[in-house]
Amino acid sequence: MKINGDGLSAAKGFDPNGFLAQIGRGRSVVAYKKRQVMFSQGDAADAVFYVRNGKVKLSVVSQQGKEAVIGMLGATDFFGEGCLTGQPIRIATASAITDCSVMRIEKTAMIQALQDLPPFSELFLAYLLSRNLRIEEDLVDQLFNSSELRLARILLLLAHFGKEGQPEPVIPKISQQTLAEMIGTTRSRVSFFMNKFKKLGFISYNNGLEVHSSLLNVVLHEPLPKVSDTEWHKNKPASQKRPPN
Repeated sequence: MKINGDGLSAAKGFDPNGFLAQIGRGRSVVAYKKRQVMFSQGDAADAVFYVRNGKVKLSVVSQQGKEAVIGMLGATDFFGEGCLTGQPIRIATASAITDCSVMRIEKTAMIQALQDLPPFSELFLAYLLSRNLRIEEDLVDQLFNSSELRLARILLLLAHFGKEGQPEPVIPKISQQTLAEMIGTTRSRVSFFMNKFKKLGFISYNNGLEVHSSLLNVVLHEPLPKVSDTEWHKNKPASQKRPPN
């Protein structure tokens, strides 16, 4: 039985979730307020983060100043793990969408835990594999699906449909601009499609954005009703010239 610097046992009964709930050497719990930045693009990459509760946004900004949201994270998600592969600086900015409680694990402490605690290594590896699959799905979605279907999919993901456990149909407040940055389109198109989803009964606004399971059925089994050129031009802002893809 191996004991690490915190006195935690690497025995078979070790609880990785308990490990992530405890403050110890190289591990600290930090509370962030809504919109507070955890680290910025270009900062030194020296720690891994674990979301205890709340929602976190990962975003990148191009040299031309264009921002894109590359990830939305919730409880039990890790982020910032690039430091473990030799990444010297952050390639994205992490900020709180809601009030958050996050564990910060210093790089050296994370490496030691992965080496000394096999159950923790298994949990972390399973998370990385799951997220890698999600990234592949996101790429396919971006390449082949319309912005309308991409929006439907991201709403379902934010509501945790298709994940283990019960879905969370009411999504914490998220701006249409953030949704647009996540799916690679304009805020006006997101507004148009959100109004359409509401009319079709796929979403509603009751103390937050509520996503209904009917949206899941449509995305999986049925094509969404087409938006006609007439309907789009009738509702589009003056700056938009073509119907949405």
